[in-house]
Amino acid sequence: MRAKITYLVTAAVLLFYFVLVGSRGVMLIQSGTVVTVTFGVAVLVLPVIGLWFLWKNTQFVRRANQLAAELDAEGGLPVDELKRTPAGRIDRDSADEVFARRRAETEAAPDDWRSWFRLAVAYHDARDTPRARKAMQRAIALHDGKPVQV
Repeated sequence: MRAKITYLVTAAVLLFYFVLVGSRGVMLIQSGTVVTVTFGVAVLVLPVIGLWFLWKNTQFVRRANQLAAELDAEGGLPVDELKRTPAGRIDRDSADEVFARRRAETEAAPDDWRSWFRLAVAYHDARDTPRARKAMQRAIALHDGKPVQV
């Protein structure tokens, strides 16, 4: 729940920032000189890119959560079997061991979105966020029946 609140607060702050920057861009355009109009248009591009990025991330998180709920209903969510240090951090050897099993599971069933979901969790536990995201994107695409890029 804390992660959702943090995400919502961050999204609200970003939206406020985009509105603020966008209003400054409009003010620059309204000035009417070539330089200010050029700067105004350039300033308006930033909130548009930011809104697109925020929208894509929100869609990704929403879809990943839907897959997690579906997998949970099936009883297929990965069990947290990782060893932790006294400080609560995941033990690297433990994460590597679980990752190796998840990778083998995914290699055995490359068209199963469930195995890709579990592999994404293993990548995340191993602190490999880019690969975790790609694995989750693949799980989402397989679940939706979309063609998967290799």
